[in-house]
Amino acid sequence: MKRLRVKSRLLVLCLLVIGVMFFAGTMEGMCAEKQMSKMAPPGGNYKKVSSLVALPDFIPGMGTLYVDPATLPAGPFLAYDRKGQLVSSVYMIPLKDMNEHKEFKNLKVAQMKVDHVDMYFNAGHPGVPDPHYHVILWYVSPEKAVAMK
Repeated sequence: MKRLRVKSRLLVLCLLVIGVMFFAGTMEGMCAEKQMSKMAPPGGNYKKVSSLVALPDFIPGMGTLYVDPATLPAGPFLAYDRKGQLVSSVYMIPLKDMNEHKEFKNLKVAQMKVDHVDMYFNAGHPGVPDPHYHVILWYVSPEKAVAMK
């Protein structure tokens, strides 16, 4: 029974990543979220995450994060490098929502070409305390993503 749950969870995760990649790819060139500026700060309802919760202004490996609090916990969290350029959109999907087969529809995306997608588990942190997965749509190469220190 436990193996079935693990396999089901992995299937849901794979489908989520494929769906996000497809959705992000189809949005390129279309009228995407206008508030997602390629330069920080993004404007609109987006707030610097470090002004909302106890996290540093710049998180090594992720960047400076902004989020519209109304979209929590999923986001997107917009990540900017030290030069203030948008490098990724991060979605934080709680495990409990995945286990309950919750749908996440019409997630906002930036009007940028996605270079690659990363996905990894996080046990929780300020702002999203429950265990969750980070799904990161990177707009920069893997080398530039790794170099974000």
